[in-house]
Amino acid sequence: MIRVLIVDDQALVRAGFRMILEAQPDLEVVGEAGDGSTAIDAARTLRPDVVLMDIRMPGVDGIEATRRLTEAGVPGKIVILTTYDLDEYVFDALAAGASGFLLKAARPEDLVQAIRVVAAGEALLAPSVTKRLIEEFAKRPEPALRKPKQLDSLTEREREVLQELAGGFTNAEIAQRLHVSETTVKTHVAHLLDKLGLRDRVQAVILAYEAGLVG
Repeated sequence: MIRVLIVDDQALVRAGFRMILEAQPDLEVVGEAGDGSTAIDAARTLRPDVVLMDIRMPGVDGIEATRRLTEAGVPGKIVILTTYDLDEYVFDALAAGASGFLLKAARPEDLVQAIRVVAAGEALLAPSVTKRLIEEFAKRPEPALRKPKQLDSLTEREREVLQELAGGFTNAEIAQRLHVSETTVKTHVAHLLDKLGLRDRVQAVILAYEAGLVG
């Protein structure tokens, strides 16, 4: 059973999401919150597997709530809810620790699938979205390079996979480009995330750019 916390300042939106999710045999809505502050308390108490987090809310917004939960080490994946896929705040939310984002206008079946994907440990980012993240990096001022010591622990192949991830390629595409099986790529991704102490491939993309691994 996947436990979900719904966070949105609109009661009708929360009710709609709850109705969709509770119709699924493997999903359970364990709570709701109407603002970021309440969401933080709820996540700490209820320990959901997935948090559906709206960006724009009164008081503590979704980005700050995501940041605080990530820094506190509260378990559970955070999916940002947004009205527009080019929302200027999406990048900041992902950098704060979100595992992906979902449009509020998504079909019910896409919402359900998204929760299952994130709960299974995958990042909820289409390659096109990853490419937009890359474009966002290109527009920003040159950051101070952050090269964690753990990078030295990566094998040459793991470093190649990390660079391919940062290029916005899917596991299947990486497998083709490196002439290995998709299962092998998944194994490399799991190993490099573990070595680098990262939550998911979204964070891997961000670190790769901050470390200057991708030009």
